[in-house]
Amino acid sequence: MNVFVLNTGRCGSTTFIRACEHMSNYSAGHETRIHLTGPSRLDYAQNHIEADNRLCWILGRLEEKYGDDAYYVHLYRDREATANSFARRMDFGIMQAWREGVLLGGRAGAAPLELARDYVDSVEANIRLFLRNKSHCMEVRLEKAMEDFPRFWQAVNAEGDLQAALAEWWVRHNASG
Repeated sequence: MNVFVLNTGRCGSTTFIRACEHMSNYSAGHETRIHLTGPSRLDYAQNHIEADNRLCWILGRLEEKYGDDAYYVHLYRDREATANSFARRMDFGIMQAWREGVLLGGRAGAAPLELARDYVDSVEANIRLFLRNKSHCMEVRLEKAMEDFPRFWQAVNAEGDLQAALAEWWVRHNASG
């Protein structure tokens, strides 16, 4: 079974994957196929867990390839904390793409935090809509990961070192706030 960790970014996705690397019956990766196009973009190995916030931009293709045959995790963090983290990254990555590509420059003079909130709200709505008819899914909130991650571990019948996986949640991976 494949597992997809759908998220906005800036919400613990790197940490989630580091924790999953302690599983012996799954491979795990963070944004491993972002450079690929066409069918290769979503051609993940069986029993792989992937966290990639860009999947939220291609949910239709994810549906066509995996539909209800995968397990989905909605990983999220407090909205304001996520937006503040993105506002500090306004000039590169997803936020630059959102402002310059999706919003075509956005409203003149829009504050970085306003744009970041708009991005977070849009992606979160896309995830909720995508997951509304999925049989195999759950939410994991960053602030409750020590409670939620063991439930995820059990839900996907993970094998390996759960205690080492939980220890990853005490490490700040890819942090910017």
